[in-house]
Formats: sequence, structure tokens, C-alpha cells
Amino acid sequence: MQPLLLIKPTVLLAVTLGSTILFILFFQPRHLSSSRNLDSMAARSFVLWLHGLGDSGPANEPIKTLFRSPEFRNTKWSFPSAPENPVTCNYGMRMPSWFDIHEIPVTADSPKDESDVLKAVQNVHAMIDKEVAVGTDPSNVFVCGFSQGGALTLASVLLYPKKLGGGAVFSGWVPFNSSMIEKFPEDAKKTPIVWSHGIADRTVLFEAGQAGPPFLEQAGVTCEFKAYPGLGHSISNEELWFLESWIKTRLQSSS
Repeated sequence: MQPLLLIKPTVLLAVTLGSTILFILFFQPRHLSSSRNLDSMAARSFVLWLHGLGDSGPANEPIKTLFRSPEFRNTKWSFPSAPENPVTCNYGMRMPSWFDIHEIPVTADSPKDESDVLKAVQNVHAMIDKEVAVGTDPSNVFVCGFSQGGALTLASVLLYPKKLGGGAVFSGWVPFNSSMIEKFPEDAKKTPIVWSHGIADRTVLFEAGQAGPPFLEQAGVTCEFKAYPGLGHSISNEELWFLESWIKTRLQSSS
């Protein structure tokens, strides 16, 4: 019996990002003389990217090559790797995993291991706290994640004691029950969420994504949900380009 694995986005990204990287190399803008001025205008910001089950942080680093707007010149990117843990849906196999997953495909009604999720949230909060301690405004901190990383993104943002710049969920799901809503800090509820999900996703079903906005509405959290027809369990350039624009509109000025 073969173990089930969440499809890692990096394999597909190697195809979709490959042509994008070539485009960047051959069509770089020539306004280099003003780059230093743009550097001084850009606010310090932090983007934390959380990968999916069985993946690694470094394998996702090509994502940042798409974020070429001047507003990101002072952005620090972090692509941490999850620790190796046994995963129930993979018959106890050890692999990079933020928390345990009980079944695949993930549906709106899949079992939720809240205690394991909360342990992972503490680790994410420590990463955010470290960056805030060196001077980054929490309003310029953005947490993003794919699949399992998307579920952890949602949990981490909703339980952080301060309002952050935003949370971006790609092909994720709500990793806890509605009873957890009462534990969300009031400031955390002010953090905007953008949720992107492929309609053709057969690993984290589209219904699992659709369950997100009603849950967030119940919690009093603003969520922008975007559905992508024909997209399976992967990340598209279109999603990332939208994310770039979405973050840009929320970055606080350095002045």
C-alpha cells in the first residue's frame, strides 16, 4: 500500500517559475540610477512563507523572484522548513510536517488535531516576534502558506496578539473548530486574510477552502476569497502576482 503525499508546489513551480525567471533576466528594467532612492522610500517588511507537507523552505525560495516592485526592496523573506514528524495520513511515515494530518483528501469535515496545530503556532509566533523585536512594524509582517502551510498561516495569524499586515492562504483549510474563535485576540481579528484555492484541487478539496470565509465571517475577520478554475493542488503565477499587489496595498510607509 503506497503512502499518500500532499503534492508539493515546488515541482509545478519549477515549470511555471522557470519561464518567469528567464523573462526577468532578459527584461530587467533599466532605471537602476533611481534604485537607491527607491530603497530609502520602501518600508521595512517581513514575509514569512510556510511550505506544504513533505516540502522544504529552501525549495520554495524561487517564489520571491516574482515580487519585483520597489515596495519589496526592503523586504526580508523567510522560508523555514518544518521539522520531521510522523504523519497519520501517511501511515505514520516521518516527513517534514508542521502538524499531524489525519486524512487525505482534506475536506471541510476532516478531523482536526488542534493541540498539534497550537504547538506549531507557537513556533511561528516566535519567528514573528524575533522580526518585530529588531524593528519591523507588525503591520508590515505578512504570513503566507501553501496547503498545510496555509492552514498554519491561518491559525498563526488568528492567534497572534497583534494586528499583522495580512495572512495569505493558498489551498489551505481551517485547522480548528469554531470553539476556538473565542480565543482569537481582538487585534488579531483586524488582520486581513486573502484565500486562494484551485477549483480542481483533489488533495485539499475546494469545499475545504470554501469553508474558510464563513468561518472567518463568524469570527469577525475580513477575508477575500479567490477561486481559480482548472487549478489543482498547486500555486500559479497568477496567484502570486495577485499576492504581490495585495501586499503592496497594505504596506505601511516608512515615513
